[in-house]
Amino acid sequence: MSELINNSQERKRILKELIKSLHEGKTVDDVKAEFQKHFGSVSTAEITAVEQELVKEGLPAEEIQRLCDVHAAVYEGRVEDIHPTRDYSKVVGHPAYVFDLENRAIERLIDSEIIPHLQDYLAKPNNNSYLLLRIAMDQLATIDIHYKRKEYLFFPVLEKRGITAPPKVMWGVDDEIRADIKNTIDLLNSIDATPKRIEKMVTNVVTRIKDMIFKEDNILMPLLADTFNLLDWIRIDEATEEFGYTLIEKPASWKVQKEEAKKETQPETEKNIGEVTFDAGHLSPLELNSLLNTLPFDLTFVDANNQVKYFTCGNERIFERPKTIIGRNVSLCHPPHSVHVVEGIIEDFRSGKKDHEDFWIRFKDQFVMIRYFAVRDKEGNYLGTLEVTQNIKPITELQGEKRLVSE
Repeated sequence: MSELINNSQERKRILKELIKSLHEGKTVDDVKAEFQKHFGSVSTAEITAVEQELVKEGLPAEEIQRLCDVHAAVYEGRVEDIHPTRDYSKVVGHPAYVFDLENRAIERLIDSEIIPHLQDYLAKPNNNSYLLLRIAMDQLATIDIHYKRKEYLFFPVLEKRGITAPPKVMWGVDDEIRADIKNTIDLLNSIDATPKRIEKMVTNVVTRIKDMIFKEDNILMPLLADTFNLLDWIRIDEATEEFGYTLIEKPASWKVQKEEAKKETQPETEKNIGEVTFDAGHLSPLELNSLLNTLPFDLTFVDANNQVKYFTCGNERIFERPKTIIGRNVSLCHPPHSVHVVEGIIEDFRSGKKDHEDFWIRFKDQFVMIRYFAVRDKEGNYLGTLEVTQNIKPITELQGEKRLVSE
């Protein structure tokens, strides 16, 4: 039997059967006993591969998500890296280092504040321990930032590498944890809070968070270390501050070797030949033109020399824009009685006095919003003026909510 167990495919088959047995109703203790019987440990790669294959075989990600808490209990203490990788969590400022710092801070908040305050309150209900527990739960709610960085920075890169199942499962559990935290805080704010209900909800949410930390530490981070290249980490690092941090101060900057980064960048650059590169992403000329023409409003750009340089050609045009105006001075595109308004806006933009100006008018059966924006480069130099025109009547008439897809 040992020869079979050492075979990677056989190990995956047994893991899949164990997970399926949970789905079919076996207890956690039953599965843990089976796991102990066949495995001393399981690798990150095997867990990832199993989840991927289960999704491909038709088991919904939501089902694996429902079993995620059980996975953590089964795998706890038995996850190893069969293919050792560099531990980026020790590289100061690296995104993995930041993520690890936050997990340790979350654990401290749970172990040093939430659990002690809960125990104090249960031993002798009093306003002081109740208030401290409530404040600590508010701090715990900032875990949303931690999860968002994982979901919006880590997961897209994994998905580009064809690893889609673990992100789906983990994101679903993240959302459940967010809901659990919100419901717990709502309970603490309500008059219906009883010690028994508080104990049940707080214990549940901190247990689920600790299980997720285990999966992040022992499954997600080794997977990222195996999968991501230097360029991936640089891009993640550059976007990290946009999300902020959970329970920690902004850490020291991560220093990277620029020459190594250039080597990593080269293959990516070759893929984008002929495309327009932006601060975030790149598009082919066809994609760019089609995308702009699909926008639900008109765009017109007047360059720094006051010449009309571009306008969109969407289906719902509000004002006439013949292509013959391209290259024309913007002052000649308006009737004499209003040209001074346009010239004044542009001069205010050019001088730096203003950055935008808005107008709204009734036009035919439409309610039209006309917005002007100064376009500047990163150094603040004036590049031109952008006009955005939109019929906002359908927006102003919205009422209530729409949460379902139209038939």
